[in-house]
Amino acid sequence: MVVAVETTTYGQVLARFGHALSDPIRARLLLALRDGPGYPAELADLLDTTRQNLSNHLACLRGCGLVVAVPQGRRTRYELADPRIGHALGDLLGLVLVVDPAACPDAERDGCC
Repeated sequence: MVVAVETTTYGQVLARFGHALSDPIRARLLLALRDGPGYPAELADLLDTTRQNLSNHLACLRGCGLVVAVPQGRRTRYELADPRIGHALGDLLGLVLVVDPAACPDAERDGCC
C-alpha cells in the first residue's frame, strides 16, 4: 500500500516533469540534450530561439532537476541530469504515438522514435 505522503510527492514530481514538457521549446531542448550535451549558443541556434530565451528555459529545467550545468573553463555545458531522463523521453514519445499516431505523422521516417 502506498502511503499518502508518497502519493503527494510522486504527484508533485510528475507535475514538475509535466511543467517542463509543457513548453515546446523546453520539450525540444530536452530532446536535443537526449542526443548529447550542448552549449547555450549552439542550443539556441539549433532551436531557433534567442540566447536569453534559451537561458530562461535552461533555468526552468535546472529548477525542475532535469538538466545540470557543467562548468568547462569559461563555458558551461548543459546535459540531462540523469541518463534515465533520455530513456523516459523516448518511452513517452512512443506512448504518445501509440495513443495518437497522428501526433507525429513523420515519426518513423524521421527516426523520431
